[in-house]
Amino acid sequence: MSHSPHQAMGLDPTVLTEELLQLWSFKDLQTLHIVAQHSFSKLSEPLKDLLTVLERCPGKQKGRSQTVSSHILLEFHTWMKEHPQVNLSSLPEDKATALQHRALGLLTDTHPSFADNLINIYQLNSCDRATLKQHVLNLLALHNYKEATGLSIKLNLQNELSMEEICVPLVLGDKLALAESFVAGQSHLEQQLVALLDSWCHPTCSMEEIRKQFPHVSRSKPSTNQLNSKLLTRHVLRLVDKFKLDKGLCPNALHNRRLDSLRFLMYKTFVEKSMTEENWCDHVQYVVGDDLELQVHLVTKLEQYCGLQKACQWSLRYNIPKDRLPLGVWEMQQSLPSDLQQMPLSQSAQPEEWVPSQAHQQKFYQLLIPQDKVHLVDTLEALQTCRNTLLKDGVIVGVDMEWQPTFGCASTQQVALIQLAVSDQVFLLDLCARGFSHHPETINFIRSLFAEQKILKLGYGMAVGDLKCLSATWHKLLEEPLKLAGMLDLLNVHQKIQRSKVKPQNGPSEVLVGEDSAEKGLSLLVQQVLGRPLDKTEQMSNWEKRPLRITQIRYAVADAYCLLDVYSVLSSKPEQFGLPADLHSISSSQSEASADKKRKEKQGKPTNQASGEEECQGAQGVSSTPSDTEKGLLCGKKPLEGFPPLPPQQFRVVCDSMLQGLGRYLRCLGVDVVMIEGTDDHRVAAKLAQAEGRVILTCGQPFQTLRSQVGEGRCLSLDSSEKARDQAMRILKHFNIRPTPNDIFSRCQACNSDEYVSIPQEHMTRMLKEKGFLPEQDDTLRESDQQEDENLGPSVSPALPRYALRCRWASLLELDPDTLSFPGGAPIQLHTVPPGLLPRIPLFYVCTRCGKVFWEGSHFGRVFSMFQEVLQVTDRDDETAAEPAAAAAQQN
Repeated sequence: MSHSPHQAMGLDPTVLTEELLQLWSFKDLQTLHIVAQHSFSKLSEPLKDLLTVLERCPGKQKGRSQTVSSHILLEFHTWMKEHPQVNLSSLPEDKATALQHRALGLLTDTHPSFADNLINIYQLNSCDRATLKQHVLNLLALHNYKEATGLSIKLNLQNELSMEEICVPLVLGDKLALAESFVAGQSHLEQQLVALLDSWCHPTCSMEEIRKQFPHVSRSKPSTNQLNSKLLTRHVLRLVDKFKLDKGLCPNALHNRRLDSLRFLMYKTFVEKSMTEENWCDHVQYVVGDDLELQVHLVTKLEQYCGLQKACQWSLRYNIPKDRLPLGVWEMQQSLPSDLQQMPLSQSAQPEEWVPSQAHQQKFYQLLIPQDKVHLVDTLEALQTCRNTLLKDGVIVGVDMEWQPTFGCASTQQVALIQLAVSDQVFLLDLCARGFSHHPETINFIRSLFAEQKILKLGYGMAVGDLKCLSATWHKLLEEPLKLAGMLDLLNVHQKIQRSKVKPQNGPSEVLVGEDSAEKGLSLLVQQVLGRPLDKTEQMSNWEKRPLRITQIRYAVADAYCLLDVYSVLSSKPEQFGLPADLHSISSSQSEASADKKRKEKQGKPTNQASGEEECQGAQGVSSTPSDTEKGLLCGKKPLEGFPPLPPQQFRVVCDSMLQGLGRYLRCLGVDVVMIEGTDDHRVAAKLAQAEGRVILTCGQPFQTLRSQVGEGRCLSLDSSEKARDQAMRILKHFNIRPTPNDIFSRCQACNSDEYVSIPQEHMTRMLKEKGFLPEQDDTLRESDQQEDENLGPSVSPALPRYALRCRWASLLELDPDTLSFPGGAPIQLHTVPPGLLPRIPLFYVCTRCGKVFWEGSHFGRVFSMFQEVLQVTDRDDETAAEPAAAAAQQN
């Protein structure tokens, strides 16, 4: 590569380093960009001098998501595109190799774009594999486990390294996700990781002994307690499903899961007394199986709960060796009469009556149809009768499904029975009948039923459970999902009733809608509307066992038929339950909740003072009647004692589907927020909270269940009638979160990612033209285009945004030049960029996860004004925010 005499003298890289570091310290990224782009051309040997600059920069900078080194590399990468003659291939081989070795020495920065740019600029993938491997081993020796793992993934070295050397310290350091990334796509490594974690699930394994082998692994206090048998079991079974591995790889995790299930069954039957003997026997046999240790545990617990005789009967059934039996059980075996040695597994020998007892009728919801109007459909002939009855315009059908409980021992649950109820009869589709369940006619009937707009289908939370299990039963539905039309989910109606908190005028006087109740779900709705709850005794039946008992059939029929009765009452008297006249207008969306709030505000009902006492109930696990002091703490009137001030990046939450607006505001301030969809089971929130250390924010009915799963202070219930902005203020104050103006918009509001790529105006213009969003001949700014963008405020500078140091920045090189998609598959949403915006916006910012395009405008001022009360503003921040804030105030 030849140089001009001017270049031969060259700019001193040491001088350049000092200048760039000074600009970085002043956060003057605009000037830094200009200086860097101008100075790189003055370096006599740019590739060599760049390394000198990087070597003189400070290393990892605590609390910063981006370092000065990564920023300089990003600038150099941009400069190289304009100077293609500067590349490693133009250098002699020995000189290029020397530069590569120097570059390898810098690969300790944890910022993703730093490693990516360094690898690309110095073509490190072409280095000798032994040299690359040794560098990773050197990082491991220095206990830089995270850096070693990230580098080995980027350089595809997984198969040349020891899985245990890499993954054990990661897992001990609470970085299991990184260990998963290391093995992902490498089948033998996936199996090794699962087998390793499963070995830690064995009762004799001591995590403390394992930790002693890695004394340098840093860990937080919470992670010290997280690596217990229960959590490890959950992770092992999750990874088996994720990697689609044979469950034979995890015998210890399966044993632990079955042991937990057995304990649960013992509690439900002998403490809570909510499970029948018949159901208990069925489930115990499924859970225990051929596992001798579980059989011994069962017998030991039976001796404690039921006495020696039952324990003896089960010990004889499983033929447990003498040396594994409690002494009393062995002695009982010797004296027990032969007629009592056989365990009576079936408790349904006596004939059952369709009409229940008088006591049952007084306590529970009762069916209004006789037994001869209930039809078991297990043949194509019976199915035809069902089709003729149901597939008619105007028919209203109550839909429910039953499946066999697996207690977490199986990853999927398959539907065993589909209940379809109309006004005068009920059809039970038996999906356990061979030759019928998977017959094309059966599947086609269900497709036709769910797709018909003129047939009203009533369900309760169908998308959460029923339809997911149906897809697991019929894999064809995964390839071609059901088309849903004419559906009314009474779960959404129930949530609307709960929010309304009204007392039915002519309904059951003993039932208050929205009051605390032992009932939940559909049973609670039936109690609130019809006066008596459902009998859920048979809910946890063995639904795959045939023939079904009368009590099972009665339960299954009631679950579907009650939907018709509930709908009849609600549709005839909607105002008594706080519902609109058209029940079909009710949805689970936040917009519906917002409309509800606006209506209350118009009626003059206060949303803050009157109801503000209860928004954050349960945050500390306090009683239902907290003191005034406790109310003040829970509702965010002052920071909760014990919570130190936190930046928003360190606060992680999961929001209920009813709190989407709150979630967006928190993201807007830099908080890590996962929002579960309306179709997701609320258990998804609990799993996320447990696995990722998140706080659950919810409202309404799910609160009690979720709080019991995540512990005190980790689940908060808010008033859905309160404005999302006010909810956000309460949460920030309650947890003592301290956002600054630089946190605003540091996280994508659409998908929660904190990684962006910056695209200069000229690049964005070229992309729009290439994809047909900007006609070639239209280079002028039309007046109508100027009005297209409500985000655009006063003219902005070409500097990176104020949140540049709060988020991560990716390289444009990661973008596929043909599809304009990021490595995760998301294309840039070019269609959202108004053409008239281009002449006025020097830099666009694109989320690398979802492709959403952002630019600097007046939204910052609006958010600043809305949350000024909690923002930690310095004098410099105040000056920065003053102008856009004032502009926003004028617009509002």
